[in-house]
Amino acid sequence: MQITTRFRKTARQGAVSLFLAVLFTSQAMAETNRTSDEFLTGYVVSILERDLSWQRDSYVLKIKKGVARITVFQDDPIRRAAADKQLRSIDGLQAITIVVRPAHADKPGVVNKVLGITGETEAFPTGDLFRPLIADPKQPQFFVSINQFSSLGERYPRASVGFGETFGLYRFFGNREGDGLQLSAEGAIFAQFNLDTPSSDLINADYTIGIPLTYRNGDNSLRSRIYHQSSHLGDEFLQSVNPPERVNLSYEAIDLIYSREWRGWRLYGGGEYLINKEPSDLKPLSAHWGVEYRDSRPLFWGGRPIVGVDVKNLEEHDWADDTSVKAGLEFGHPNPGQRRLRLMAEWYQGFDPHGQFYSNKVEYFGLGVSLGF
Repeated sequence: MQITTRFRKTARQGAVSLFLAVLFTSQAMAETNRTSDEFLTGYVVSILERDLSWQRDSYVLKIKKGVARITVFQDDPIRRAAADKQLRSIDGLQAITIVVRPAHADKPGVVNKVLGITGETEAFPTGDLFRPLIADPKQPQFFVSINQFSSLGERYPRASVGFGETFGLYRFFGNREGDGLQLSAEGAIFAQFNLDTPSSDLINADYTIGIPLTYRNGDNSLRSRIYHQSSHLGDEFLQSVNPPERVNLSYEAIDLIYSREWRGWRLYGGGEYLINKEPSDLKPLSAHWGVEYRDSRPLFWGGRPIVGVDVKNLEEHDWADDTSVKAGLEFGHPNPGQRRLRLMAEWYQGFDPHGQFYSNKVEYFGLGVSLGF
């Protein structure tokens, strides 16, 4: 009798769990359908043509991954402002861009033909054409990580934080959705703290600012950049029992990276050259390459698996491998410039990528979280 009662209780619990799972799945599917590109396209068209009385042949609408681009053939600021205001209230629409196609857009120049660039442009565009590198320790982004750090025979818990972003200045659109040429500005601060001290001493902070030029043509993308970095030791760290001799590390550099994407995979490679440096005896050349994978299918709680392996080889270190590996889940929108959150496990082995400690071999592993805006 007791066994029968227990079985009935278990069966009821199983039935309730199954019902909740089916209900949750149905709601999730309904929500997905409501925010699909096809649904959003129909919704936007109905607003433009029914509510705002736009003529069907007066514009071209393209929506990809929740990002809408509307091309109009005749400029009317009042008309554009009204459309922008009403469309931004649509749930699931990540971003809206309304551009005017100039009269000469159908007759591109030689350079435009070679690059696949149209006459359509936009000031202060959302996102970037070159996807940020997943595992690069010096990728400008907002993040915090806690790791176990070891160097020169010492081991201690360390916190690393970063504050940075890339801000689009001007974009020339390409012939296909997502293609184009973009000029941006970027800035970042990378700081490390020793958590094994009473006040969690600041060890070092690197400040970077740069001007990247990015380009995309289908699955191919490029990033060319000129940037400045300066490094500064923390006051408490300099006042410690055994303070290091301060080195004024500062330089300007140019880099170029080519990227190729294929079915969720991405390969990239390029190099960097220091054009002005202190100390002056720093060797200027370095190589930079890696591989990434992004899965579009959710794994846990809507999070998509992502993994990246980033390798740098510096002439200063006789081309030894500085290897960074990060893997975890990405939540939110996958496109650059959209809201997202990443939970990542990380591991690094090689020469220290931060500040004046570039001659020290280090290793660390831990967990981190990063935010995208």
